[in-house]
Amino acid sequence: MSDQSPQPRPGFLRRVWRFIASPSGVFSLGFLVVVGFIAGVVFWGGFHWALEMTNREEFCISCHEMKDNVYAEYQGSVHQNNSSGVRATCPDCHVPKDWGPKIIRKIQATKELYGHFVSKSIWTREKFEDMRLELASHEWARMKKTDSKECRNCHSFEFMDFTLQENRAAANHQTALDDGKTCIDCHQGIAHDLPAGYLEKYREVVAELQADGTLPQKTQPTAVAKREIDSYLDK
Repeated sequence: MSDQSPQPRPGFLRRVWRFIASPSGVFSLGFLVVVGFIAGVVFWGGFHWALEMTNREEFCISCHEMKDNVYAEYQGSVHQNNSSGVRATCPDCHVPKDWGPKIIRKIQATKELYGHFVSKSIWTREKFEDMRLELASHEWARMKKTDSKECRNCHSFEFMDFTLQENRAAANHQTALDDGKTCIDCHQGIAHDLPAGYLEKYREVVAELQADGTLPQKTQPTAVAKREIDSYLDK
């Protein structure tokens, strides 16, 4: 008789891995490649579909914090309702279109889910207002670092006909073009209410980005920019 004791049965995960890694004696290599390709297409399609479902305006306002606050402010703005009928929805401005940055932004958004379901950090109107300046500063920093890329998906200095714009708008856009400014430098509140002290906070955001080397040293928005913003929002 053998003195060897029976070997313990491998765990479930190890058995699954052995099944996947071992050469098949039943199916041909070509069959396995085709099945793997089809499975990959199905997985990729499902993943992309789920990603796009979370990239719709209806999904963005499914929580009351957004629907009752920033989405309510967005109603009637030039991005929501205008003569041409061309709209910019929440993800158009707040979610990058490029694949890599989009995935990074989606991962970052998991913190917002934690804030909604667990910490309830902006659960009430009062809590939202208390954090409005901080929340806005995060978006300003993101758009400043990307040269307002989401804005430039629709608006481009290169294709602007200044002769068709109002004199003030044409002059400001020409100045911005000459000075190398980006959209968010003057349009911090294009679709949402601006919190008290926003200009000072925006200057802090720009200064921090310059200090850590993210941005080159450039002239920051002045009181003139503030007057232009107020004039625009009062229209």
